[in-house]
Amino acid sequence: MVDTGRRAALAALLAAGLLPCAGARAANGARVPSAPHPPASLLGSEIRRLPTSRKVVALTFNAAWDEAGIDTVLAELRRRGLPATFFPTGAFADAHPGAVRAIGAAHGLGNHSYSHPYFEDLSTAQRVQEVRRADAAIRTASGAEPLPFFRFPYSATTRDSVADVNDLGYAAIEFTADTNGYLGPQGGMSVEAAAERAIDALAPGAIIQMHVGSNGDGVVLDAEALPLIIDAAEADGYTITDLRAFLVP
Repeated sequence: MVDTGRRAALAALLAAGLLPCAGARAANGARVPSAPHPPASLLGSEIRRLPTSRKVVALTFNAAWDEAGIDTVLAELRRRGLPATFFPTGAFADAHPGAVRAIGAAHGLGNHSYSHPYFEDLSTAQRVQEVRRADAAIRTASGAEPLPFFRFPYSATTRDSVADVNDLGYAAIEFTADTNGYLGPQGGMSVEAAAERAIDALAPGAIIQMHVGSNGDGVVLDAEALPLIIDAAEADGYTITDLRAFLVP
């Protein structure tokens, strides 16, 4: 059943110019070229595995608090010539613009909301505000065009919230496995345990979630586990894929 209240709210936001309009025209009347967008296979539900039978795996990183592991992660990816996708919050982009610019210079940037709330507790209008405010902050910090990929805070999705971000033009990219490295040693995790969680989840189209921040002690287990994860994946015949490869013109 269609949620008429949600649709009405989105229609009002579109009329107010707060949402993009397909086939929009510039001030001179010329049609604005469409940006790359998610295919139908990435819409309609949250995506926890990429739609492929090929032995590829996507590395993704959330950025929501500190930037302790970013230099290490970027250096490792650069050394190996590999892609990853990063999902900063808008608040992170405002607080750490240099880090977001460094990421955007080499990798794709998704959207992880502005303030990291539970989307199930928000109205459609509030969800739109979270996504749009984050988009603006990420654009300003990075100087780059963010990807049409949204990752829900806490991976807490509902049918309506996924529909809302889809209506904004975003695919809801979640994950096959989280390393839980963000918990840190104080949370009972180690480099080896974080890597093992990712390695155990390897399958065609797997999406691995990691974090660039520490839990307050400056230790970023995911940054240290990254080489182990990549080595194991490649030894098993997997290629590290770029989420941008799954967009269509």
